Amino acid sequence: EFPLHTTSIWLQFSQVKESPVLCPELVLKSVASRKSSLSIKMKKAYNKPKESVFSAEEGYVKMFLRGRPITMHMPQALMASYKLQATSELPAHKLKMEWVYGYRGRDCRSNLYLLPTGEIVYFIASVVVLYNVEEQQQRHYLGHNDDVKCLAIHPDRVTMATGQVTGTTKDGKQLPPHVRVWDSVSLNTLHVIGSGFFDRGISCVSFSKSNGGSHLCAVDDSNEHVLSVWDWQKEAKLAEVKCSNESVLAVSFHPTEANLIVTCGKSHIFFWTMEGNTLSKRQGIYEKQEKPKYILCLAFSENGDVITGDSSGNLVIWGKGTNRISTAVQGAHDGGIFSLCVLNDGTLVSGGGKDRKVVLWDRQYHKVQETEVPEAFGPVRTIAEGKNDGLFIGTTRNCILQGTLSGGYCPIVQGHTDELWGLAAHPSEDRFMTCGHDKLVHYWDPSSHQPIWTKSLDDQSQSVGFHPSGSVVAIGSQTARWMVFDVETKDLVTVHTDGNERLSVMRYSPDGNFLAIGSHDNYVYIYGVAENGRKYSRVGRCSGHSSFITHLDWSTDSRYIITNSGDYEVLYWTPNCKQVPSADVVRDVEWATSTCVLTFQVFGIWPEGADGTDVNGVCRSPDNRLLATADDFGKVNLFSYPCSQPRAPSHKYSGHSSHVTNVTFLHDSSSLISIGGKDTSVIQWSVL
Repeated sequence: EFPLHTTSIWLQFSQVKESPVLCPELVLKSVASRKSSLSIKMKKAYNKPKESVFSAEEGYVKMFLRGRPITMHMPQALMASYKLQATSELPAHKLKMEWVYGYRGRDCRSNLYLLPTGEIVYFIASVVVLYNVEEQQQRHYLGHNDDVKCLAIHPDRVTMATGQVTGTTKDGKQLPPHVRVWDSVSLNTLHVIGSGFFDRGISCVSFSKSNGGSHLCAVDDSNEHVLSVWDWQKEAKLAEVKCSNESVLAVSFHPTEANLIVTCGKSHIFFWTMEGNTLSKRQGIYEKQEKPKYILCLAFSENGDVITGDSSGNLVIWGKGTNRISTAVQGAHDGGIFSLCVLNDGTLVSGGGKDRKVVLWDRQYHKVQETEVPEAFGPVRTIAEGKNDGLFIGTTRNCILQGTLSGGYCPIVQGHTDELWGLAAHPSEDRFMTCGHDKLVHYWDPSSHQPIWTKSLDDQSQSVGFHPSGSVVAIGSQTARWMVFDVETKDLVTVHTDGNERLSVMRYSPDGNFLAIGSHDNYVYIYGVAENGRKYSRVGRCSGHSSFITHLDWSTDSRYIITNSGDYEVLYWTPNCKQVPSADVVRDVEWATSTCVLTFQVFGIWPEGADGTDVNGVCRSPDNRLLATADDFGKVNLFSYPCSQPRAPSHKYSGHSSHVTNVTFLHDSSSLISIGGKDTSVIQWSVL
């Protein structure tokens, strides 16, 4: 009655025991457990990464990525003395976060405030930035391990609460979303709230105002958008309730009623009353008013009325303690009202999305004054009161502006709004350039931390490289077009198209006579360059890779090119597009840059069990002492150079929240620049 293999187990079993009772379930369980333990053993054996191999005769190290062998030839002089197991030293230098460029206004709200210290506080990636505009100084709160999504200030104007999304460790484990309460003077973390309770992330957070700020409420990003109230000093949850199946855009405690909380978002405004550990709601009643699709923002008037701005452009005033409308200003803005700010004198400022207008209203909601934010900076996302009659305005294009209603606005923070991949340092000056999928090119001054110029392109860009003279710069796009611009005037010098895939590398030869372009179509296109980067003639294309080009370097004498591809292949070329047949020819070549992730000089950057896509970018410092990498886990890593022992040790630095796409040292090795992918941030690090 049993399958044959079960019977054989039964026979083995019967030889051990005297006269067992046959139990088919037990027998089958035994088979299953044997099979599963065998598969675990096989899996472990299969997953165990292969160790690197050194051949002294041939003078190469063979390393393995995802089981695939990669052979890297070493210089002749090292063949006799090299030892694979020699230990690498940590670099003597370290990095310190000096400046974070950008602001997250694209998809976050109520995230810009002025502190008593004179600093404005906001966030981007996993960094909360405290920026003193007058003194041009930044401080950074670095307690978070992934994207910060919301920010609240305690009535004491010192204590902060910031909420983050679910993080991920290097081995794919999830780090729970939570709220961190911290001191904005010392930057010390005071409490961590809700770890293990919140789902996906925190969309909005608020301190209570009237009971000494002892309570904190938060709404998470779960399907039910759970509203919870906490005694933050005890880290104890007092109440929770499912808020809405639709998105919740704002939450706030009433300024004088300690037990009243207001939430608003897609097709709802709720007035919550907390009694004991229960939260009960009343829905806002629109009566004759047409209900808007979104209630986008809320604030409180001096007398305790609730003021809301909605997607229909209406200002609506809800009588204190009621869920009914007492006044409304129809069409206060053309399009949605994204932000409301009640000033210290009791007047109201509203910020528009579509119309980009900033409007001042008196206490009776009569319009007093209006100005418009320039189109280049985008719609208003949030408004904060500054000193005297000053305002700070965060925009959806990730800018922060400073100004007044009468005098206009100037940008104090600028950044990118979409994924960033292009990064290059000027060859002889303290300057660098960034470009990405938002079609913006920023040419930065790292001492003023402002763009020298900005240009908007027709295409999403992927790569950038300076001519060695520093007079022109080449930018590669997602559409296979590439352009050359004059660095001083930002005028277009020339435009070409090669292939029909994105261009991942633009690299001039050190002598300035060639431009090599690495494409996702598996080819490297070579151009002859004349007249100091102003004249281009195609030499040909290098054909031999069977996957897309990821990285490319020139030799210092401009006679050879080394390329890496998406399938971990390392090939060598001459500028006339001939492949170098033997690695012996190039083993002693000196390379002008080290941006290839697979060479003998850098292979120690790869951690154990690494996937070949884990390291996105690498850069050697111009003084040849350091090597920095950009990885898929949000980290910038600093190694000693050369880095030719397996699994070399490194200093690791956090700040980016998604994959770090690229790194570059400035020309004098004094600073490192790193760029984030989805987090759109640019971080400047001092080399200490």
